[in-house]
Amino acid sequence: MNCPIARSLERVGEWWSILILRDAFYGLTRFDEFQKSLNIAPNMLTRRLNGLVESGMLEKRQYSEKPPRYEYVLTERGRDFRPVILALLAWGNKHFAPEGESVMLADKETGQRVEPVLVDAATGRPIMDGGFETAPGPAADEKTRARFAQRDARHGR
Repeated sequence: MNCPIARSLERVGEWWSILILRDAFYGLTRFDEFQKSLNIAPNMLTRRLNGLVESGMLEKRQYSEKPPRYEYVLTERGRDFRPVILALLAWGNKHFAPEGESVMLADKETGQRVEPVLVDAATGRPIMDGGFETAPGPAADEKTRARFAQRDARHGR
C-alpha cells in the first residue's frame, strides 16, 4: 500500500511485536527475558523476534558461542519507534487506566511526571492544536490523491 500507516503496521502492528519493542525500550535484550516478561510461547516469540529483525527494528547479536546465545538490540529504526510507544503509553493512561497510571513518563533528574506531546519540529506548535491536517505527499499515488480530494470536496475546499 502507498500509505505510511499501513506500511508501519505491516512491520509492528501486531500485539506481541509492539510489546517486544516496549520491553526492548525497558532494556530487555535476551530471549528468556522477553519470554518471562511477556509469558509468550517460545515459538511465537521466535517468530516475532525474527520478524522484527527482518523489518530492521531489532538487530540479532551473538553474545555466547557455547552454547550459541543471542541478544536482540534496538536498531536506529527501532529506536525511532520510541515516540510511538510513548504516545501509546500516554493514550492508554488517559483512556484505559481507571485505577491510575501503572507506568508513566518521568524526568530523569527530577522524577516528575511529564506528558509527551507531538509537536511540529519547525515551529514547536503542538500537532493537536487543530492547525494541522494530513495531505498527499510528493510520492502519493492516484488513489491517495483521490481520497484527499474527496475529503476536501466534502468540506467545501
